[in-house]
Amino acid sequence: MSRRWWPGRLDRDRGSAALTTAIFVPVALMLIGLTIACGRVALAEGAADAAARDAARTASLAADPASGEADARQAAQTSLANSGIRCADISVQLDTSGLAAPAGQAAIVTATVSCTAPLSELALPGVAGSKTLTSTKTSVVDTWATRGGT
Repeated sequence: MSRRWWPGRLDRDRGSAALTTAIFVPVALMLIGLTIACGRVALAEGAADAAARDAARTASLAADPASGEADARQAAQTSLANSGIRCADISVQLDTSGLAAPAGQAAIVTATVSCTAPLSELALPGVAGSKTLTSTKTSVVDTWATRGGT
């Protein structure tokens, strides 16, 4: 069998590939950009989790609530700085009441870290706005450690 040749067919199909490409490429680039932005925000949330975990653990190792809070705030700020996130505002809230409990009694320390970071730093350059990353972590205080200055 031989193929039939339609004289006008080649002229009509010639632009369809270019049109398909012109529509598909920008949509594909936007989806790739959105995927990258979501991934970077998820990594930043992981950094906030790590900062809260570091703050809680550092506070749980302290002998008294005052030094525990100071050390925990420093640990959270250091952890966020090491992760590469530039926060416009960092807030560290601690519950160090467990450090005042007598030795031999189970106790915990809780740290909540909030970081407001610009989306241009987190997602993609040129994206406006900011996102507040918040994480709360708890750490167990050593049951037999000396606490509260006793």
